[in-house]
Amino acid sequence: MENSRRRFLQIAGVSALGLGATPVLNAFAASGAQGSGYHLDRNENAATAKQWAMVIDTRKLSTPESLRPIINACNTIHNVPTEIQNKNQEIKWIWEAPYHNAFTDEVQKFMDESVEHRPFLLLCNQCENPPCVRACPTQATFKNKEGIVMMDFHRCIGCRFCMAACPFGARSFNFRDPRPFIKKTNTEFPTRMKGVVEKCNFCAERLAVGKKPACVEASGGAIAFGDLYDPNSDVRKLLKENYTIRRKITLGTEPSVYYIV
Repeated sequence: MENSRRRFLQIAGVSALGLGATPVLNAFAASGAQGSGYHLDRNENAATAKQWAMVIDTRKLSTPESLRPIINACNTIHNVPTEIQNKNQEIKWIWEAPYHNAFTDEVQKFMDESVEHRPFLLLCNQCENPPCVRACPTQATFKNKEGIVMMDFHRCIGCRFCMAACPFGARSFNFRDPRPFIKKTNTEFPTRMKGVVEKCNFCAERLAVGKKPACVEASGGAIAFGDLYDPNSDVRKLLKENYTIRRKITLGTEPSVYYIV
């Protein structure tokens, strides 16, 4: 049955590419079916942007304990399974890593020890030039008009080309049914299934109703969020006033997550 489903989706994906993806993506946007995507009910309070971006002040998030509420908030809202014991199969939307793992092309021989040993929050960088989108054969991953790299879980055939293309390790594959590993299910966000890829979506479902991303709300002011191309946005003000770094900028993907160090 699973092989038949995969074969059908592969054929459907190729057909969609030949016919044009717009109708399919429109159908996804209107879908509310569990496991296929989620319905973005935009209201009059919906937040909009040309390119959503995030600025993380690592000076205010200097310990693993300071990161825990942020990670927990994301996991809880998005039904991210946290009880999987096999580290090779864990699902990560937002997680922590030391500097030398996060910024492999920025390692300096001598640097401030407080920065070197500081934990860094990592997540999908919502790149302006995302290689994962180009690599997906069925357009299960696509970029919306506000710069967020989205996932249509139903169209994902589990080929993992997007994972190979992502230079940030920001995508996770469900090797098993993730639902038994969710402590408490949030019925307002879809659960996923075995054999699909998932990742951070900048809380697109919250932006659609005028709310900030969950990690931003849980950060106590340590994470700013806004339109990268609005000179009056919070992120632009912080970028103007502070020295920031991004991950692997030499690759040309143009990450939309900045770090104040």
